[in-house]
Amino acid sequence: MKTIKTDICVIGSGSGGLSVAAGAVQMGARVVLIEKGEMGGDCLNSGCVPSKALLHGAASGMSFPEAMTHVRQTISAIAPHDSQERFEGLGCTVIREAARFTSPKSVVAGDHSIKARRFVIATGSRPFVPPIPGLSDVPYLTNETLWDLSECPSHLLVLGGGPIGMEMAQAFVRFGAEVTVIEAGCVLAREDEEAAAVVKQALISEGVRFLERAEVTQVVGQGGALTLTLSNGQRISGSHLLVATGRRANAEELGLEHADVDCTRDGIRTGANLRTSNRRIYALGDVLADHPRFTHVAGYQAGVAIRGLLFGLSARLREDHIPHATYTDPELAQVGLTEAEARQVHGDKLEVVRTEFSGNDRAIATGRAGPGFIKLMVVKSRPVGATIVGPEAGELIALWSLAISTKLKMSRIAGMIAPYPTLAELNKRVTSAYFTPRLFDNRKLKRVVQAIQRLVP
Repeated sequence: MKTIKTDICVIGSGSGGLSVAAGAVQMGARVVLIEKGEMGGDCLNSGCVPSKALLHGAASGMSFPEAMTHVRQTISAIAPHDSQERFEGLGCTVIREAARFTSPKSVVAGDHSIKARRFVIATGSRPFVPPIPGLSDVPYLTNETLWDLSECPSHLLVLGGGPIGMEMAQAFVRFGAEVTVIEAGCVLAREDEEAAAVVKQALISEGVRFLERAEVTQVVGQGGALTLTLSNGQRISGSHLLVATGRRANAEELGLEHADVDCTRDGIRTGANLRTSNRRIYALGDVLADHPRFTHVAGYQAGVAIRGLLFGLSARLREDHIPHATYTDPELAQVGLTEAEARQVHGDKLEVVRTEFSGNDRAIATGRAGPGFIKLMVVKSRPVGATIVGPEAGELIALWSLAISTKLKMSRIAGMIAPYPTLAELNKRVTSAYFTPRLFDNRKLKRVVQAIQRLVP
């Protein structure tokens, strides 16, 4: 067995792992990067990239085979940036094997034993498959196997009404499939209720059927003919089943018991500095317990981890400014507190202002002035949350992430100028909605203006 001594050993080549490896090696650290699967992780190969490419194909009027070709071409275009060749070119030692800790200071991967000053666990997550009777005996799809389809399902049953389930439901109904979404609670339950209702209604108008508060108690059948039994006795049949019921951390096979790393069923626990119970070992991304599981979150966490790994700085996570988006049509994006959360936290101190997409000239000109809106939660003249549902919501939310991150006051945001006509004007308009009652419904201000008009020649 070959022994390698290094400064930093990164396990996992998803967004977080690659960001740490690239940053560390380019700043002079010796880095070993270990990956047992495809470089680029879930996001590139079976998550964000292919799903958004498929959504684009569905929205653009492509046939299903054309859209799947577009998916593969998109992955191929991005893959070189995450490739083994690129990271070896940067100076990393890349090992394509499964990693397992043998002690708090060492890992074995294939015929290599790696001893490192610091380790970073960034092994991501996998689809969670619920223990429903019969499910393991029938063919089903997840976000990892969906891309093997060569033909569009005739009737796709989607188990789970979260972002993945909703995005794929809309994509496949646009390809001509019959689609039924089965959700044990309410679809998009973690989102603003009003915004989620806009997305749900849009999918209903396109033909998606929803069965909410419906628990699946049994699955039977075979490929092309599956039947789900619900807790109320109802049965629903379809040709294919997509399981989109959440994610589970990839931590069980790492030998963490040999590394003195605390891990629960939900994933690895760390402090706000991303150090585990073993101070030599950091963890980030989807493998963490009790943290948002998004690609951009892993990238942000990588920046926090690098400060500690390379410079010994006590950088700490913040999560109040982390946005997320569901890429349906209309899109739904959120940063900070929802209205319900903000009312619970801030009570009477909260002000809620909003503006509608229907009043935006760019939305009108491009035929996208639907029932969307921006809702802004403000406390003591600072935004604490923003909800956007409408076209390009994922793009528009970035401004409010910046505002919350830097604790900008509404007066500073009001100084922004957006080009006309753009959807970005909506961010300006919702800021104006905050100041309108202060300016135009202020009797004292009106008296001052009137006095000045009389006095000034």
